[in-house]
Amino acid sequence: MRTGYGATILEIDLSQSETRRRYFSEDLTKSFIGGAGLATRILWDETTADTEPFSPENPLIFMVGPLTGTAVPSSSRYIVAGISPLTNILGQAHSGGAWADELRHSGLEGLVIRGKAAKPVYLWIHDGDAEIRDASHVWGRDTCDIEEILRRETDVRASVAAIGIAGERLVRMACIINDGRKARAAARCGLGALMGSKQLKAIVVRGTLTPPVLNKDRLKEAVARIYALNPPAPKDDHELLAYRVENFKRYIKDGGVPIKNWQKGLFDAGYRIPEDMRNSVQAFCRRCPYGCSDSRLTERGERHMVYEHWGPMGLNCLVDNIDALQESYYLCNKYGLDSISVGAAIAFAMECFEKGLITTQQTEGLDLSWGNHRAMLELVKQIGERRGLGELLGEGVRRAAEHIGGLAPEYAIHAKGLELPAFDPRAATSMAVQYATGTIGGTHVESPVSQWIEAYLSDHIYTKDPARIIRLIEDFGYSQRIDRFAIEGKGEMVAKTQNFGSMINSLGVCLMLFLRIPPSQFVELLNHVTGWNLDFDEFMKTGERIFNLRRMFNVRRGISRKDDILPPRILTHKRGEGGAADNLPHLGAMLSEYYGYRGWSEEGIPTREKLAELCLHECL
Repeated sequence: MRTGYGATILEIDLSQSETRRRYFSEDLTKSFIGGAGLATRILWDETTADTEPFSPENPLIFMVGPLTGTAVPSSSRYIVAGISPLTNILGQAHSGGAWADELRHSGLEGLVIRGKAAKPVYLWIHDGDAEIRDASHVWGRDTCDIEEILRRETDVRASVAAIGIAGERLVRMACIINDGRKARAAARCGLGALMGSKQLKAIVVRGTLTPPVLNKDRLKEAVARIYALNPPAPKDDHELLAYRVENFKRYIKDGGVPIKNWQKGLFDAGYRIPEDMRNSVQAFCRRCPYGCSDSRLTERGERHMVYEHWGPMGLNCLVDNIDALQESYYLCNKYGLDSISVGAAIAFAMECFEKGLITTQQTEGLDLSWGNHRAMLELVKQIGERRGLGELLGEGVRRAAEHIGGLAPEYAIHAKGLELPAFDPRAATSMAVQYATGTIGGTHVESPVSQWIEAYLSDHIYTKDPARIIRLIEDFGYSQRIDRFAIEGKGEMVAKTQNFGSMINSLGVCLMLFLRIPPSQFVELLNHVTGWNLDFDEFMKTGERIFNLRRMFNVRRGISRKDDILPPRILTHKRGEGGAADNLPHLGAMLSEYYGYRGWSEEGIPTREKLAELCLHECL
């Protein structure tokens, strides 16, 4: 019987075909919580500056948090972590759906998978008991087929997280897909390739146990207050859908979407793409009563393409064929590919083709002209199957550009090797700091709150109720509209919201919940579940500790200010059209402010004083 909150982790050694449980004490969970925080601490302890991504010594970590699987809404999120095959630094990906809920209800807070199996295997976990089973019969199957097969072999109610062919063939932008055709993806950093390098095809989980909650009555009251202010969404809210469609159109108009490999500010045909959301139905992750624009299904029951697909694959490649875009999204999920990185790679290839750096001989006759949706679909298949030009593109744009040479590196849009997602920093300057300082490279999930603050509180309002958004961010010290093009204050804003994001990604809840409850209410929920008595300052200090440990993980691997950079195109190229026609983010000034607020050196290294203040003695 637990009297506090610790974490039970299942350790799997695939080389020895052994499993064992390990319990992390409350002292450790109070310092690093769970999810991203605890996963980073485990990685720090178990790897070195020289650990190679595809080495059996690089652990693959799945982790949920203390709120996962409880009565808290939107509480079915997990993270995957390891040294990234794509970037060679800290790698992390997030996913929703049902898998996290099943893992937590099996009595576990995480999995640490080491070694490499002698032949393809899958894991079957039921209420904390684990079996390593032969997967030879499903090796080579796609992520759509495998869920049904493995459920028949285990439990029809189980959730399956699996790699596709791309992960098996070690494509560096391979991802992990859970829930079959509903395709929730732990997409970023190529962690599907890490899973494939261990010859681990899938993890099947079923749980019937109740996660521990120390103050059940108080948690019930707190959740009731959330629902009183934020009632569950109806399944078919046509007014809300229309509002979301118009918001995406407005985002295109405001210059927030990358177009033609980040060169242009407008693409008129692109406004048709978000309209296709009207041909889908709302879906919900497990324990989510709200649904979001990223959670919709087609009439065939497959996941409808999300913004982070049609942005990189559509507007960024000048493709407006909606059927082809939906098919390309299905293919990415089927092969197990990160559609952000794939879209970036195809846009990069199209520009290299236009500039004569890639020839029709190298493409084997494939015409990579802008907007050619047939060529786009073929490249997705080539990347997923690691053949033709796709073999090079699947290595990521940084490696591909280095191989091609010439001016190709100028067309490779990434930060620290991770292709940028579909939010342009020239339309919201805080994104420049986010991308440059992100601990996994160019990411929008470590500090989306700063982006939302700019979007919702700029002159271009994306919410019907800006006063409500202001109430949500008062805990951060903001109480008025913020200029999305401003430079001053953005470094501090990103640092604050990265600390907060580190906590959300460690709690095991969806970041979207922030749009419904204020930051301080997350502290209340955590205290009710764990029995702790944290205040908001302690909550934020814990987030700061986690983020600094993540930074130190990368510092140990050679990262410093020299790497906190963005492509020259983002910093120097004015698009001359659209809602952010002439704006450029002045990264240097924002970085200096950011480092100063964080207590880091001018080279971007946390000082000994800062590490001591955060009790990160293992980093001293």
